[in-house]
Amino acid sequence: MPDRINVVIPLFNDWLAVGLLLERIRSVVDEPLRNRLAFLIVDDCSAINYETLPAGIGKSLSILRLFRNVGHQKAIALGLAYLADQTDQYPTIVMDSDGEDRPEDIVHLVQRGLDKPGHVVFAHRAKRHESLTFRVFYTIYKSVFQLLTGKVITFGNFSLIPASQLRKLAHVSEIWNNYPGGVIRSRLPYTAVPLERGRRLAGESKMNFVSLVLHGLSAVSVLIDTTAVRLALFCVMMVAASIVGISILLYLKFFTNTSIPGWTSYLIFSFLIVILQAFLISLLLVFIVLSYRIQPQFIPARQFNDFVERVERVY
Repeated sequence: MPDRINVVIPLFNDWLAVGLLLERIRSVVDEPLRNRLAFLIVDDCSAINYETLPAGIGKSLSILRLFRNVGHQKAIALGLAYLADQTDQYPTIVMDSDGEDRPEDIVHLVQRGLDKPGHVVFAHRAKRHESLTFRVFYTIYKSVFQLLTGKVITFGNFSLIPASQLRKLAHVSEIWNNYPGGVIRSRLPYTAVPLERGRRLAGESKMNFVSLVLHGLSAVSVLIDTTAVRLALFCVMMVAASIVGISILLYLKFFTNTSIPGWTSYLIFSFLIVILQAFLISLLLVFIVLSYRIQPQFIPARQFNDFVERVERVY
């Protein structure tokens, strides 16, 4: 067991929830492990400030203040980059501030990390408490993600990063858009442990339908080159199916008596439109991938200082 474990908690205005989260960590995490935890709250330029925070929980508590609001995923990337810039490296846990990442599960992440050294350990959501609508759309999201990228994603941000992989992960530009997708893209070894998702401790979730869609798109964008190739292959299949359809129509028209007058030219014209659209989509995807490969990437480990206003040591 390492003598220190960093805990990165991105936050935007959820000071009440994070206070309750810290109190819950005090009550449910055993003292030997709790005394090793060093908390880093990444304040995503909150409009309000905390009144009081619980003291004496863990090894230390610091607040990383950002100049501007960058969003949940980017706040995580900046917190990881800040810790990776420190002289000494320690295992790092990423968890949300609202309590849905249950403090009692920290021990399970740490234990799996000891069993799988060098692996990023994610919490696989074996049981969720969201509404039926959310679960349906989340299932659709996972299916679309697998269809577009060929990867299966069943986890979120709640995870443990081994000390040996922290600096490597901070140099992965894709965590700037989506932290779990960035880990997948980095090809660093990772594993998952099935854990139940908790309930929000205070306040209301700031995620709406638009935010959820954008979150899904950001996850897919991390693997944009793979997605583009799979979409291009789908376009090739559309072209091949259209050519087969045109061939069948011409065969029916000129070699049989089963063609319906007036429909052959209409259907051939429709298939030609499909072929043209598939060609244009493929051309667009090629330019998107080329643009993605030549444009400079944001490396959190190199540029995180541009967003950091100050670091406050609470205790």
